[in-house]
Amino acid sequence: MAEPVQLDPQHRPMANRFRGFLPVVVDVETGGFDCHRHALLQVAAVFLRRDEQDHLVRDRTVSLHVRPYEGSEMDPKSLEVNGIDPYHPLRAAWPEDQAMGKLFSEVRREVKVNHCKRAILVGHNAHFDLGFVHTAAERCGIKRNPFHPFSSLDTVSLSALAFGQTVLARAADAAGIGWDTESAHSAAFDAEKTADIFCQIANRWQDGIGVPQPALRLPEPEELPPGS
Repeated sequence: MAEPVQLDPQHRPMANRFRGFLPVVVDVETGGFDCHRHALLQVAAVFLRRDEQDHLVRDRTVSLHVRPYEGSEMDPKSLEVNGIDPYHPLRAAWPEDQAMGKLFSEVRREVKVNHCKRAILVGHNAHFDLGFVHTAAERCGIKRNPFHPFSSLDTVSLSALAFGQTVLARAADAAGIGWDTESAHSAAFDAEKTADIFCQIANRWQDGIGVPQPALRLPEPEELPPGS
């Protein structure tokens, strides 16, 4: 059973900020580009919070190594890029069904405490990550997938608009959040950088242009689930 989320007393549920969707920043590391053939090797999810100024901030990260499913393929070039040895004895990888179950449990819990109706995946080239997440869920027979089946929020497009950059490393540099080449292509590192970029763009837009007031409305206490 998952441990309860320890919320700050000033917790401000995401609720209406994105029309009832909870943005969850996801990055996957894989054995190739085809979600139907290549192995899912690592997945990370970054959860966000709203601070007192209604700014989005990075909260916590869940990162899981995933054992290649039986019959999966792996492209040596992809493994060279991400530096993963899928069968290293110290890798502590989860079977794919357990990893996806753990990930989805964490996401569903965040959806609940933020009084949202569903999660929406935020990613850099989000369609890639979304494809691997949904295909793994289908392969494992998981019915309660908390992510929207096709919608996503893509920081490639947002970074092109805000910074004139589309490559994650260049967008991070343009955003002033820095980049560590040695840490890149770790799902947790890439997801956290993507989260920082997403938060910065959303916050700059809110401060400079503004967002509709209903998007900032907090749910009334009686609307919140017990324990939130």
